[in-house]
Amino acid sequence: MNIRFGAFLAPHHPIGEHPVLQYRRDLDLVEQLDKLGFDEFWCGEHHSTGWEVIPSPEMFLAAAGERTRRIMLGTGVLSLPYHHPFHVADRMVQLDLMTNGRAIMGTGPGALASDAKMLGIDPMVLRDRQDEALGVIKRLLAGERVTYECEWFKMVDARLQALPLRGELPLAVASMVSPSGPELAGKHGVGLFSIGSMSPAGVMAMPHQWSFVEEAARLHGQTADRSTWRVLANWHIAETREIARAQAMAGLHRWHNEYSVATLNPEAGISYATPEETFEALTAPGGPAVVGTPDDLVARIRELYELSGGFGCLIGFVNDWALPDHIARSWDMVARYVVPEVNGLLSGFRESRQHVMDDRAPFLRAGEAIGAKIMANDHARDVFAAEGLNGQTTLPAAVPQHSQATTAG
Repeated sequence: MNIRFGAFLAPHHPIGEHPVLQYRRDLDLVEQLDKLGFDEFWCGEHHSTGWEVIPSPEMFLAAAGERTRRIMLGTGVLSLPYHHPFHVADRMVQLDLMTNGRAIMGTGPGALASDAKMLGIDPMVLRDRQDEALGVIKRLLAGERVTYECEWFKMVDARLQALPLRGELPLAVASMVSPSGPELAGKHGVGLFSIGSMSPAGVMAMPHQWSFVEEAARLHGQTADRSTWRVLANWHIAETREIARAQAMAGLHRWHNEYSVATLNPEAGISYATPEETFEALTAPGGPAVVGTPDDLVARIRELYELSGGFGCLIGFVNDWALPDHIARSWDMVARYVVPEVNGLLSGFRESRQHVMDDRAPFLRAGEAIGAKIMANDHARDVFAAEGLNGQTTLPAAVPQHSQATTAG
C-alpha cells in the first residue's frame, strides 16, 4: 500500500468562537500540515447552517498558499450550480498561479439544500447543472474559446486569459452514497472524492463506487485511475484509547447531536442522551469515527483499503471534537506514526534490526578483535586482568566505564 494523506476542512465549527480567530486557527492548521508533510488540504463552500463558515474556498486557499510551500490545495468542493462556469474557471486558474501550481478543483452539486433555497435553485436540477458546468469548465481550462448557451448561463466567444501553470489543473467530483458522483467522475475522466465514506451507508457503498467510475469511463472513452480516488475518514488520535476518549467524547457528542442530527437531519437522525452513548455508537467497529491510537487508525485504513479495492489518497476530516492543542497533537501523531506504517516506510528499519539480532557472528568477531588488541597491550592487559576480564569482551560497551577512564588516562 502506498497512499497519499490529506485533510478536509468543511469546516464543522461549533457556534460560539470568534469567527476571525476561527479562520486564523484553520490557517495555522494548514501550515502545520504542510510542515508535517501531508500531501493535500481541502476546504468547502457553504453559505448557511452556522457551523460551515467558508463561503469562498478560493479565498481561503489563497491565504493558505501564502503560509505553505508544498501541500496541494483543493476546493472541497465548489458548488458549480451556484456560479457562472467562466468565473469558476478563471478564479481557479488565478488560485493555481498564486500557489505556484498547487491548486486542485473539487466540484459538487451543492451539499446544503438551505444554500440552494437562498439562491432560488431547485435541488432537482443541481446534479445536471454540475455535469453541464464541468464539461464547459474543462474546455476553458484546455484553452478553448467557447460559445455556449443554456437555461442558466451563457458564454459568447469566451476564453481564459491565463491557463493552469503546469498545463492541466487536477479535477475531482464529490460523492456521497449514490452512483451519480462516480458516474460523473468517469464521464469526465476526473478524480473522485468519496465524502460518504464517513457514514455506515457510505462504507457499505465503497466496494461498488469505483465500478461506477470505470463503467462510465468506458462508456465515454475516458480512463479511470484509482490514484485519483480520495476517501474520507474521521478520527481523533492520542497516546492511548483512554486519553483519546477523554479528549474527544464531549465534542463528538455535541457535533453529532447539534449539527449532524438537529441541524442537518432532524427527520431521520438519531440523537443520543449522553456523550458515552454517542461515543459507543459512533466509534463501534464499522462506525463513522476512529477515536484511539495510531494503531487503531492504521487498522481502519487497511480495512477501508481492502474494502474499496484500493484508493490513492486518504483524507482526514478536520473536526472540532477536542481542544486545539489536542487536535494539533492528533495530526502530528498521524504524520509521525500512521503515515509511515501504512506506506511501509519502517519495514527496512525493522528488517535491519532483526537481521542484526539474528546474525551475531560479526559482533562476536568484533569482540575478538578488541580482545586481541587488549591482550597485545601490556598496560591494558594488566588493567583488564585486575578487573577479572582477562581481555574477554564482545563489544566496547562491555568494558566498565571506570576501566575505560583508567585506560584513557
